[in-house]
Amino acid sequence: MTEAEEQAVAAIRAGDAAALRRLLAAEPGLATARPDGARTLLHVVADWPGNRPAGPEMARMLVAAGADVDARFVGAHRETALHWAASNDDVPLLDALLDAGAAIDADGAVFADGTPLSDAVAFGQQAAARRLVERGATPRPAEAAALGMVDLLVAEYEEHPPRPDDVDVAFWYACHGGSLDAAEYLLDRGADPDVLPPWERLTPLDAAERAGAGALVAWLRRHGAHRAAELG
Repeated sequence: MTEAEEQAVAAIRAGDAAALRRLLAAEPGLATARPDGARTLLHVVADWPGNRPAGPEMARMLVAAGADVDARFVGAHRETALHWAASNDDVPLLDALLDAGAAIDADGAVFADGTPLSDAVAFGQQAAARRLVERGATPRPAEAAALGMVDLLVAEYEEHPPRPDDVDVAFWYACHGGSLDAAEYLLDRGADPDVLPPWERLTPLDAAERAGAGALVAWLRRHGAHRAAELG
């Protein structure tokens, strides 16, 4: 990492837009730099925990200086800065990146190589997920279930009848998202109330408890759902 790159990273983490502006003016190539070889400066802006002071302003500054708004992380996954903003529930930055032309349905997410919406839903970032849908993101059935978009789910299943395991996954996501309406619809379609997904050993009941969805938890119990620990 060069000294200028180190200073740029420090400015971003401090939310010091003025310092970043001075650095870009002195060394325009910083806009496309990867200080650690894996992340662009846009990724640094979007990095955990997100919602950095002046984050949207710094993102606009970097794009104006030549940063590729859809540049990919280099490593175990291929996420864009928009994936990271979605993962951190950073709605202002998400809007700034989309306004700058970021691909809303870009693949490459940590989960199933999905979109930024996939990340937002998987991490329970409801504000970011709903904003992405408002901005035109295309929810998959499981994501629609997590967000309680039952009308979309019904329309999708009427056009493309799902396999039983797809219904199970959507049911798990509905519970993960705390959506009682979606869970009711999917249980009526034959979902397994105790399905265990391959990505973590949590039943729908476990997921609903984690989400703090008290009404959904009580409903699941009434329908005979169990925690994973109770299944043996």
